Amino acid sequence: MQDSFKINSPYNNLIKLNVTPGHFATSSSHINYLIDLTTLKARSSEAKVAAKSLSQEYMANTIVDTIICMDGTDVIGAYLADELTNSGIMCMNAHGTIYVITPDQNSIGQLTFKDNVIPMVKGKHILLLLATATTGHTVEKALECIEYYGGLIEGISAIFSGANVIHGQEIHSIFHAKDIEGYTSYNSGNCPLCNAGIPLDGLISTTGFTKI
Repeated sequence: MQDSFKINSPYNNLIKLNVTPGHFATSSSHINYLIDLTTLKARSSEAKVAAKSLSQEYMANTIVDTIICMDGTDVIGAYLADELTNSGIMCMNAHGTIYVITPDQNSIGQLTFKDNVIPMVKGKHILLLLATATTGHTVEKALECIEYYGGLIEGISAIFSGANVIHGQEIHSIFHAKDIEGYTSYNSGNCPLCNAGIPLDGLISTTGFTKI
């Protein structure tokens, strides 16, 4: 694993992406860069700036009743709800404010919502928020879950995205694959790094990174 470095957002130099070259495995792919979003997700000052940047895509004519947060983006989601509410964005909720929720995940990886949370999804205009969107695996699971519970997708945002469109949905992101020179995602069963005998540097999950 090589030394880490930072990449500034092209939209706001207060938003920085920590990246480390190497060979890493996620639940659905192998990638050649570790993208560390820990401080962006957990540090309030950075989360607030990230939320402000993401909110720009929805100011004009989008209705948002609920923000569904994936990958530990709850802090950013709360600030995003504030940004959208303060901008006067349309919200159909009776109380005029936006719900910020996170789905549960069962033992076989399916996303679910508890009975008391379902009213915040059913018939609501949903903004899906992720830390990263690369292979589309998490996006697909989230979209299936939202559709099952009767939610209406109005937009998808991510801090980092490897593609502009996933499963027919445009992905609005702060950072893109083109911002990281040479960034590539591989199918875990056909990874050229594995085929070349290069060992994994670590495992990446929604909650963080584990060095091997």
